[in-house]
Amino acid sequence: MRLKFIKKLIKTVEESNIEELELRGPFRSVRITKRLTPSVQPVKKEIQTTEAIPKPQTENLIPIKAPMVGTFFSAPSPGDPPYVEVGDTVTPDKIVCTIEAMKVMNEIEADASGKIVKVLVENEQPVEFGQELFLVEPT
Repeated sequence: MRLKFIKKLIKTVEESNIEELELRGPFRSVRITKRLTPSVQPVKKEIQTTEAIPKPQTENLIPIKAPMVGTFFSAPSPGDPPYVEVGDTVTPDKIVCTIEAMKVMNEIEADASGKIVKVLVENEQPVEFGQELFLVEPT
């Protein structure tokens, strides 16, 4: 295959929604793949006022952290209700979410007993190792 032809293929893949293109011939083959970047969320600016805004009490809350890098899922499958919501009571063996890592769905259990006060991650958002996912008020 000629270099000019390969460059044209690369340009075609870049300008389209194609993720992968592979051509095979009797003596040569070429494979072009591209990574799709997630859509960029607009940055929200906070408005500062002169009034004192009370901050929520977080010092007595226990975080449930991500034990691995992956994609956070709040429900077992699309259309299903979430594992837990704000106000739900959890125990250490209660599944609170799943994290998909390397095509494997890993069920994440609560680390403590208490009431879910805040969900810190949106569904299908990438998470890092040790990132806080939920805040639990211990009982």
